[in-house]
Amino acid sequence: MPFLGQDWRSPGWRWVKTEDGWKRCEPFSPALEDGSSQLNDISHTVILTGDDEDEEIYSPEDCEFAAKKRKKDHFRSNTDSQCFYREKWIYVHKESTRERHGYCTLGEAFNRLDFSSAIQDIRRFNYVVKLLQLIAKSQLTSLSGAAQKNYFNILDKIVRKVMEDQYNPRLIKDLLQDLSSTLCILIRGVGKSVLVGNINIWICRLETILLWQQQLKNLQMNKQVNNGLTLSDLPLHMLNNILHRFSDGWDIITLGQVTPTLYMLSEDRQLWKKLCQYHFAEKQFCRHLIPSEKGHIDWKLMYFALQKYYPIKEQYGDTLHFCRHCSILFWKDTGHPCTASDPNTCLMPVSPQHFIDLFKF
Repeated sequence: MPFLGQDWRSPGWRWVKTEDGWKRCEPFSPALEDGSSQLNDISHTVILTGDDEDEEIYSPEDCEFAAKKRKKDHFRSNTDSQCFYREKWIYVHKESTRERHGYCTLGEAFNRLDFSSAIQDIRRFNYVVKLLQLIAKSQLTSLSGAAQKNYFNILDKIVRKVMEDQYNPRLIKDLLQDLSSTLCILIRGVGKSVLVGNINIWICRLETILLWQQQLKNLQMNKQVNNGLTLSDLPLHMLNNILHRFSDGWDIITLGQVTPTLYMLSEDRQLWKKLCQYHFAEKQFCRHLIPSEKGHIDWKLMYFALQKYYPIKEQYGDTLHFCRHCSILFWKDTGHPCTASDPNTCLMPVSPQHFIDLFKF
């Protein structure tokens, strides 16, 4: 006799061990708000935050109806609400199996991984911003409505952080420029493109982006008053070592504008030569040799010329990692429940572009 009920394997449910035995943990369920310390400690629970609302108490028979209604009301709320998971790792499955139905999409991975908290970590900030920039260029329309809302919520947090901490505004300006260009194209061709939601919502989002761009343009760096040792007080060899630690040419130019001494060091031919050799192969810069007036190779112009033709190496303090044995995507410092005998041999760092490529079918 065929089994006509729900799948007995119960795919997708999360179970929590309590004193009374194993209990099923349901997202959007009032059971999550009972004050149980064991449930509150779980990092794999959906976190929903929105406008301040009075919590309602439902009877047991109305729990299922209330859970569905709360989920529906959440997705109809304004863009100030957030929907994200505090998951440190996720299983990446690309096809349906007997144990798992469906597959993991880019939007689902973006929603479930804890990018909202990652931007508060200076090691992961640049990684998340670069990922948002790549999504803005080509993958924005492939995200679900919830993922798109989460995208703009995280972007809002990033802009606020930059305005408050004044950390790396140039990187955010590039992200907003790419995003505004993409939205302009999508709004003009709305009949040919896929935009989730009303067109007026996207127009408001574009206006918000333009407002952010204006705010960043008017951003004034606060001058810190410090009577102690400053950068100018360091010896030349230490300043030179600092410049050689930069992997971005624009950072070198910016630092060179601080003092005449730093400007002199930032124009060093050997500095730019090593930067070219780090980012590009010898065959690449041999095709675009740019001699200076004295007959030498102008390595500074070479760097910016090669940057137009070839991608530069990306450096991040911390990145996502993928376990080839478990097919799990995770932040390296948090780890994951690996079943391999030697987990370190299965780990592979995931760049922002590789993150997107993982979910291409």
